[in-house]
Amino acid sequence: MKTEEEEVFSMEGQDIYLRLMTEEDTDNIIKWRNTDFVRRNFIYQKPFTRQGHENWIETMIKAGKAVQFIICRKSDDEPVGSVYLRDIDRTHKKAEYGIFIGEKEALGKGYGTQAAKLMIDYAFHKAGLHKLMLRVLAENGQARRSYEKAGFVEEAYLKDEVLLEGGFKDVVFMAVIGK
Repeated sequence: MKTEEEEVFSMEGQDIYLRLMTEEDTDNIIKWRNTDFVRRNFIYQKPFTRQGHENWIETMIKAGKAVQFIICRKSDDEPVGSVYLRDIDRTHKKAEYGIFIGEKEALGKGYGTQAAKLMIDYAFHKAGLHKLMLRVLAENGQARRSYEKAGFVEEAYLKDEVLLEGGFKDVVFMAVIGK
């Protein structure tokens, strides 16, 4: 019989698998989050630091308020990004979903959609959650299409929600509810 941790390690998609993030992944996460094509799609766009990531591990991961995985390509076991659930609310059985593909050559290959489907399954069948939500910049059409393919639906469209790069941007709230 597999332990829960072993079950987590068996989360596989067609081309990728997810493994739990470790402290050894810090350098990759900092590099990825500070890469322009990743950073510009986040609502929080300030430079990402080692101290900030270590604080995330202490206050969110170790406290059980978040869980984070590394997306690895099955063909060569190379890490290409990260996916996570944050602000896990066990009372209301919900969390916020987040993802980034950090390696440019891994973009547009369906890895994000596969990772989202794996995380939805994890959230509903292993973590016991009922709802996942996410926030995405409205102009990020590629991400929105990927989320829709994974099962997320638009719940709200917020005009001029955030001030980024000298202008206001719209934000879309999307969610998926467990059956």
